[in-house]
This record gives sequence, C-alpha cells and structure tokens, in this order.
Amino acid sequence: MKIFFYKSLLVSVIFIIVYKITIGSMIKEIENKIINYFSKENIEFIKNEIKDEITKSLSKEKIINKDDAILLNKFINKIKDDLK
Repeated sequence: MKIFFYKSLLVSVIFIIVYKITIGSMIKEIENKIINYFSKENIEFIKNEIKDEITKSLSKEKIINKDDAILLNKFINKIKDDLK
C-alpha cells in the first residue's frame, strides 16, 4: 500500500510539472498578449494613428479613386435595397 501511495504521488507531481511547463506556459503567454493588446497605452496609440490617417486623408483632394467609389456606391445601394 505504501508503494502505491508513493507511485501515485510521484505520478501526480510529474503530471503537474509537465502541465505547468507545456500547457500552463502557453496559456500564460496568450493571456499576456491579450492584456498587452487591450492595454490603455495600446488603445491610445491606435486611436491616435486613426486620427492621423483621417487628418491626412482630409488634406487630399480625392480620398478614393473612381473605381472604388463606383463599387462602394453599388454596395451601399444593395444594402439599402436589402433593408427595405
């Protein structure tokens, strides 16, 4: 009975160590990426980049070319027809 207990304890400890090294580290890495992506500094950076791009596009005479404008117009008309 003692040997069974020691073997069970050893297998459990080895299983926990292997889990922490493999799956646990991957989960921790993914959590850190998610936290960094939605951090306040990153959100502010993205907002500032969007504002800069909008400002640059407003200084141009034409924002999109003629082909894209036709395509967008057809797409918007299609959406309007679907909503009726």
